[in-house]
Formats: sequence, structure tokens, C-alpha cells
Amino acid sequence: MIPTPLTRVARGLAAALLVAATAAGAQTTAPKVRDTGLENVSSAVFIGNSFFYYNNSLHSHVIGLLQNGTPKRSLRAVSATISASSFSWHDVESYFRPNALSSYSFTADNKIVMNKFERLFDVAIMMDCSQCPVHPSFAPQFFEFAKKHSDTVKKNGAKPVLFMSWAYADAPEMTAGLAEAYTKAGNDNDALVIPAGLAFAKSVAQRPALNLYAADKRHPSMLGTYLSAATTYAALFKTSPVGNPYTAGIDEPTARFLQQVAWDTVNEYLKR
Repeated sequence: MIPTPLTRVARGLAAALLVAATAAGAQTTAPKVRDTGLENVSSAVFIGNSFFYYNNSLHSHVIGLLQNGTPKRSLRAVSATISASSFSWHDVESYFRPNALSSYSFTADNKIVMNKFERLFDVAIMMDCSQCPVHPSFAPQFFEFAKKHSDTVKKNGAKPVLFMSWAYADAPEMTAGLAEAYTKAGNDNDALVIPAGLAFAKSVAQRPALNLYAADKRHPSMLGTYLSAATTYAALFKTSPVGNPYTAGIDEPTARFLQQVAWDTVNEYLKR
């Protein structure tokens, strides 16, 4: 993510998109892709930045939900993250080279096992920097690299998935712009979009006192990471997280609320 604040131009653009999106119900463009097209997703690479790796990494909480869900599932997952990174910082082709990512793993008793897979990853879940899709200097690059990386993922036998990030706590007008950009990029590249940003907005609207953010008002608190994980679980696996006993240490009533927000958001966005 880019640490500089939004420019006035970017705020104006995002605010205009917010007005249009509100009138349309969420965002002006509807998602065309409602699932990955895979019967089972058993492996994933999460490609992004610190929004992914905060709080012991998003993928670890998705795995927690899968291991405790109904039905129970397993997921081999790894994160390829660079602090503050945009799409353009990642060499996605290199993440699929043989004997690189996931070439070994650790057993429960800390022994190393060398891995060989017919297909390295089923899906690649990708997120751009937190401002890039709505920043006037970076928006064209967002669409350029969404296509470039999606093409690379497909070429390597996996499905591209885009992760819609959230607005900053003090810049809620970002929500609609991010939703519009990610939805358009998903449609352009036949990619499922995980609507985490819309889940954040729904949670804030329903329970504004519930803090989804770290002190910097950008990165996720544990509640924000958990909401993101529940939204990813619902979108990727088409399964409700509501009632899942995995709460990542969050008190049960709060976890149940976040699970419901995730499920409602995914169903509304993907119109399942």
C-alpha cells in the first residue's frame, strides 16, 4: 500500500463514485463471475501486501474456518506479500516456477517434507495497494497489471481471484471507488472478486463502534482480518461462515456478527 494520503482529486473521484454507487445500491457495475468454476479449491497463493500479512496472515484464518466448518475442508495456502506493494511490484510468473513456493512444508513435529504437486495452486488471490485502484496516478496501472497477472495465473493452470480491499477508517468515500474498480477488473479478466471492502462498509454501518482497524486507520485489527477471512471463506467456498466455531480468539457474539456480515455481503454482491 502507498503511505501517502489521498489527493483532493482522488477524494473527489471516490466521492463521485460513492454517490453513483449509493444510487445503484452498491457499485455501478455488477459482477459477472460468481464463483471460481472449480468443484473444490484445495490450494491457494495470496499475493498482496501488509493488508494480507497483518495478524498472522489472512490465509491462516481462512484455514481455521475451513478446518472447523461444515463440511471440514483443508487448504494448502501460502502468502507472497511485499510491504506497501502494488500489483506492479509482484513478479507473479516467478511464484509459479518449479521448486519455489510450497516446494517444502513442515510436519507437526517440525520435520521438513519435500512437496511435488500436479498443480501448484488452484487459485491466486491478488490485491493491489490500498489506494492504487482509486488513485489517479495508479488506476490505469491497476487495470494493466490486473490483466497481466490474471493472464499469468491462467497460463499456469490456476484461477485468478481479486480481493477487494477496504476504505480507510477516515476516508469511507473510498469504498465505492474500490468496489467499482475491482468489479470491473474482475469482469474484464473472468475473475471472482472477494468483496471484503463492502463487508467492512456494512459492518461499520451496522456497528460503527466495532473497530475493524489498527491504530493507523488503514491496516486491519484482528476483527478486520477475521471479517476478511470470513468473507473470503464465503466467496471462495460458497459456504456460510455463520456458526463456525473458529473465532480467532474473538468473543463469540462479535465473531457471529462478523460471520453474518460476511455472508450477507457475499450473497448481496454475488447475487447468489
